[in-house]
Amino acid sequence: MSASVIALDIDNGIAWITLRGIQTKNSLDESSVVDMIAACERIDADPSVGVAVVTGEGNAFCSGAHTSVLAGLRGQPDDVVRAGLGRIYEAFTRVRELTVPTVAMINGAAVGAGVNLAMVCDIRIADRSAVIASGFARLGIHPGGGHMNLIARATSTSVASAMGVFAQKIDGARAQEIGLVWAAVDADDLRATVTDMVQHLAKDPELARQLVSTLRETANAGVEWRNALDIERERQMWTFTRSQTGD
Repeated sequence: MSASVIALDIDNGIAWITLRGIQTKNSLDESSVVDMIAACERIDADPSVGVAVVTGEGNAFCSGAHTSVLAGLRGQPDDVVRAGLGRIYEAFTRVRELTVPTVAMINGAAVGAGVNLAMVCDIRIADRSAVIASGFARLGIHPGGGHMNLIARATSTSVASAMGVFAQKIDGARAQEIGLVWAAVDADDLRATVTDMVQHLAKDPELARQLVSTLRETANAGVEWRNALDIERERQMWTFTRSQTGD
């Protein structure tokens, strides 16, 4: 049974990346990773795109690595395991490298590497009833892909411990309470909420890419405030210059 395929739909400046594999709850294998990388390449090469939204088909966001991938790695030599895991990592590391702002629209269960995929996005909006679970420890697998670091950076060490070590599941509403997601809404309102949030980015892709570049350069790397001030000043000046020249 195959895992998901990745569908890309670009509509009015918004790139919708959808994992489609209902039977496997949108799991990832090498084929879907290739699709994900190709989708990201298309987005980066298209100057009309101002934002990318990652979501899943049906009632799941992403259930992580496909069971066939995990089963195939057990008992293999170190180099084979390293390469196999690294290939799955590429699905979410490539999303993290997108040059546009990214939104994880968590429409349902996010598990294991699916949590990583959500966490590498710049912001997360969830169905309030969506289940979010590390999943690794309960399967006797150590988390990978920087899993606990991603959770801790967005929330706290305590949350990373609860999810990554103690294997606690949460829903979208709880995820909002602890800061793992920005907002949790009813399933019927999810797409409209995300669309409304990203409209200004879709209308000005050039500014959108500058905004997220500054965010990642200054907010996530322990940059001193004075350095951040200088970085932002140059890009703010660009905004006014661009307006004056009519670009």
